[in-house]
Amino acid sequence: MGSYLNVGNAGFESMRKGVYVDKTGMISFINSTLGTMDKLTCVSRPRRFGKSFAAKMLCAYYDKGCDSRKLFEGLEISKDESFETYLNQYDVIYLDITGFISRAFIKKEMQNVVANIQDEVIKELAEAYPEVEPQKDLPEMLYQVSQATGQKFIFIIDEWDALFREAKDDKYLLDSYVQLLRGLFKDSGKTDKMIEAAYMTGILPIKRYGSQSAVSDFREYTMLTPRRLVEYVGFTEPEVMGLCEKYDVDFSEMKHWYDGYSFSRLKSVYNPNSVIEAVKNDEFGSYWARTETYESLKIYIDLDEDGLKEAIVQMLGGAHVPVDTDTFQNDMTNIKRKDDVLTLLIHLGYLAYDSVKKTTYIPNEEVKQEFVRAVVAGRHTEVAKLIQSSDNLLRQTLAMEEEAVAAAIEEAHKAGVTPLFYTHPGIPHLMRFAPADSSSPSRYNNEESLRSTIRFAYISCVDEFIKIEELPSGHGYADVVFVPKKASSMPVILIELKWNKTNEGAIEQIKNRDYPHGLKDYGGDILMVGISYDEKSKKHTCKIEKYSA
Repeated sequence: MGSYLNVGNAGFESMRKGVYVDKTGMISFINSTLGTMDKLTCVSRPRRFGKSFAAKMLCAYYDKGCDSRKLFEGLEISKDESFETYLNQYDVIYLDITGFISRAFIKKEMQNVVANIQDEVIKELAEAYPEVEPQKDLPEMLYQVSQATGQKFIFIIDEWDALFREAKDDKYLLDSYVQLLRGLFKDSGKTDKMIEAAYMTGILPIKRYGSQSAVSDFREYTMLTPRRLVEYVGFTEPEVMGLCEKYDVDFSEMKHWYDGYSFSRLKSVYNPNSVIEAVKNDEFGSYWARTETYESLKIYIDLDEDGLKEAIVQMLGGAHVPVDTDTFQNDMTNIKRKDDVLTLLIHLGYLAYDSVKKTTYIPNEEVKQEFVRAVVAGRHTEVAKLIQSSDNLLRQTLAMEEEAVAAAIEEAHKAGVTPLFYTHPGIPHLMRFAPADSSSPSRYNNEESLRSTIRFAYISCVDEFIKIEELPSGHGYADVVFVPKKASSMPVILIELKWNKTNEGAIEQIKNRDYPHGLKDYGGDILMVGISYDEKSKKHTCKIEKYSA
């Protein structure tokens, strides 16, 4: 058992002893690619989305230097007809590129990373196959071993693109790395003779490096197009429900905090690391902040790209905004426009993507809190001020200070943005955004525009409330309802919106249509809030009453 050649199954064994979700079905997919034209697989995922877990699982299954049968007993792959055929049958080379970078950084030898990769793997190959004369070049060494033994290798490379992020200005080093990858995976005369399969993980999709990509023959599975590997992006809803039942965890809270990633083939995907942390700690919260600061998020949302601030405002309020993902160059430095920032944040897991409507949005409570932290600490002072003002608005609403609430909504409208709807062939009902202007009816001219302002004005409610729009209640649909979380002592806040009508009329509609009836199971008090906007006076007004059954 070596450090790179046949590393064994200890990593997967540790996974099995903790909070574990069976994702071994992916092995069946990789088995179907062995030795075929599709044998090169590249999976890009955000940090904390299980990339390393999958790599360790594959090492344990294919590594012929260990016996992993008991570790896979009872799991999904054990029922597959390919299970026995490939179990522990291959020499596996496992490379964690971040590990090589860390060791080189400590020694102040970053320029030697590629040379170290080759030297260390060649050394282990020479020890395992003393009959083969050591070569200076890793691809040539692998080829000679394969020729001498008739055996092919499986490559598993974790964080393959880390060098492009950490040493992006070292052209010689990156060129050396590209040449190594080409020697392994793009030499048609040797690759097929020595490589049975390769599985690589990264954060961003593959981009072109120089005149030709080193990994253009890889099949890609990304956060935009996960294809057949969609159920392995994160945890599915049935998997999370099973964990909640096993460990006696509140599923509704788990969904609120960590669900929200959606794909055409699978509509509900959870952040796997955060779910596991919540189960282990018996506590819901933002585990992004505990594993990585919000600095990386703040850097990108602080960029002065046209329309970025407005998009962030809308998403913080719960809206989906259109995004063109095709212009993104698959790197973290070549950012030219707002859509590049949004697409990058999708790949980093800070945003989710609706591939049907081609829109992006903040997926869940956990990520929303990171956005709020990043905005408050960043350069978007107008947005930060609105978030801070929202705290006061919530207190004023609970205190039933009607004039103060109306004034706060007014300020949110003036400083925020308003959606404009337009039609695009094949993509109806998209929204674009412009700075709100209370003197321009065309930019603020219906209840949906007012709803947009309300979404953001009450952003502070995310801490203790769950926001529901158009809640079926009584004999109609309540516009916006903030339902307190189970641990909260807050009342339900039921908001009815009116355009060119009185706020008293909004309260009467709540009563006449018996909206509170649909909230009877939540218990506690209900505040009925009527908010109206008058086009002539350009003013918001507010009426608040406590509901009495």
